Amino acid sequence: MRLNMALGKRDAFLFYFVYILQITAASPRMFSIDYKHDCFRKDGEVFRYISGSIHYNRIPRVYWKDRLLKMYMAGLNAIQTYIPWNFHELDPELYDFSGDRDVTHFLQLAQDLGLLVILRPGPYICGEWDMGGLPAWLLKNKDIVLRSSDPDYIAAVDKWMGKLLPLIRPFLYQNGGPVITVQVENEYGSYFACDYNYLRHLTSLFRSHLGNEVVLFTTDGAGVSYLKCGAIEGLYATVDFGPGSNVTAAFSAQRYAEPHGPLVNSEFYTGWLDHWGEHHSVVSTAAIVKSLNEMLSFGANVNMYMFIGGTNFGYWNGANTKYAPQPTSYDYDAPLTEAGDLTDKYFAIQDVIRMYRKIPEGSPPPSTPKYAYGSVKMSLLTTVSKAADTLSFNGPVKATYPLTFIQLNQKFGYVLYRTTLPIDCSKPTPLSSPMNGVHDRAYVSVNGVASGILERNKVITTNITGKAGDQLDVLVENMGRINYGKEINDFKGLVSNLTLGTQDLRNWEVFSLRIDEAISDGLLWEGDIGEKSPSPPLWSSAGLFPPAFYIGSFVIPDGIPDLPQDSYIQFPGWKKGQVWVNGFNLGRYWPDRGPQITLFVPANILSTSAPNNITMLELEAAPCMSGPCTVKFTTMPVLNATVTSTTDQSRQLFHKQDLL
Repeated sequence: MRLNMALGKRDAFLFYFVYILQITAASPRMFSIDYKHDCFRKDGEVFRYISGSIHYNRIPRVYWKDRLLKMYMAGLNAIQTYIPWNFHELDPELYDFSGDRDVTHFLQLAQDLGLLVILRPGPYICGEWDMGGLPAWLLKNKDIVLRSSDPDYIAAVDKWMGKLLPLIRPFLYQNGGPVITVQVENEYGSYFACDYNYLRHLTSLFRSHLGNEVVLFTTDGAGVSYLKCGAIEGLYATVDFGPGSNVTAAFSAQRYAEPHGPLVNSEFYTGWLDHWGEHHSVVSTAAIVKSLNEMLSFGANVNMYMFIGGTNFGYWNGANTKYAPQPTSYDYDAPLTEAGDLTDKYFAIQDVIRMYRKIPEGSPPPSTPKYAYGSVKMSLLTTVSKAADTLSFNGPVKATYPLTFIQLNQKFGYVLYRTTLPIDCSKPTPLSSPMNGVHDRAYVSVNGVASGILERNKVITTNITGKAGDQLDVLVENMGRINYGKEINDFKGLVSNLTLGTQDLRNWEVFSLRIDEAISDGLLWEGDIGEKSPSPPLWSSAGLFPPAFYIGSFVIPDGIPDLPQDSYIQFPGWKKGQVWVNGFNLGRYWPDRGPQITLFVPANILSTSAPNNITMLELEAAPCMSGPCTVKFTTMPVLNATVTSTTDQSRQLFHKQDLL
């Protein structure tokens, strides 16, 4: 019996020893560049990715799996995503990776669905995102040189990457995760600094946190001029270009920097970005199919930007120069719509991919259902001027000259500037921003009556009337920081003083408005609004109301199956403003300028157990005095309303230099 027991223990030990040897002998997970054969290799085998861009920061977390699964079913074997620094570190060393910001959960979902990941963690991302993903608090040092070897900038980057990259390292492919390549910086060859020491520093920084095995890469426009400052030894250089480009010439530019290695288009544009006041960008499916097929026939690796665009909820949109902010929708005319719906473009791209790799069997998840909740009556609550003390938690700051958003430690939204008229203005007198210092739009009122609007680069003077001592209010809207080019250090507010006639205005009270917190905390809804019966604001001679809040609510019955569902909200008769549903900031509306008319309302912010509250900040003029004062929920988006362009230059699709 003892002999049998001894043999049993020996056999168990031998089995365990052989098992350990098998694990040790197993080939480790590897992803690398094969320069000899001009390809990537995954676990020793030749590999080519067909990828699509998706930005987790533009999609509610509850829909991440749906969107990723649709991408997988299209035939993609990889996805590409940015990590916006300012989305996770709104204030220095206060990090948020929870909820819709849980990027590690997003990476795990991608892996669980069988998708590899091309990661673009910045520090700068562009992406039509506020300040290109750089946090606004960097501008507290007004002389900082962003995206350079400036010691203050480098110190902030090092601290951020010291927090982020250790979170990413377990998700590298060689560590068992889905991340096969990591981009260092983004389109640096299009930036004025051309600081090679900066790129070398980032390379060393990424290597120190991620190791020497990971493939690090850069992306630049498909021209030698971009690659001269964007490419550097130690980082694999890739290019980006859209349909209709000369594919051979574009990849020849990549070969200037990388004579050998895989061909890579890191941003093949399936659509293009929009600006307020311009036509909605539409890119033909036929052009995309033709260029995609040509690139894949070359054996190239392709990432489609965007495969789904999503939404710039809240204040997250960026802007280009001359100052042209992007709208709330980031639909991008992509294969999957802003709401994740399947399009003809999706299936046409799937047919091309099917020619080059096996497509998963079965059908993709269907487009999510939409519901028209109908019209909702809105009621005037109060003006911004009257609510200034409630909205400014710490009260006004007194200053001889205006303070910027950053001087007030405010990143987004609205700031109210208040002073008194120093002289009688019985006749219309010009209120001016002689140094074009309104960043970005200012709504002017005197004694509570709207007087006019000032707008960056477009309107620097408006006439006002009043008496000496009258209250002058100037509400300034931050419409999104520039995200591309040399002007990304984009200060907001009144960045230079205003003049009345020939006289400088002084002795300001500056209210840092915490509108989002006030709405989410219910401060504007307190009390019985119906009994307050606020006096309606007065029309100005220019047909304007002063900026004011309006509220309404609607009930979704809990007895109807499958509700709530996604919807779209539109604004008949309204001009421009911001809208919140149940305290969630959906974004800006501006049907008066277009092209976007509706805003996407995801089902996850709606409720069947309580009334759904709508709060609007209308900045110019509500329809309440002349007709129905309602908003309307519909099932169809309107993103392409015809507008007369407000820009003084034409913009070309896929030509980023035209955005400078």
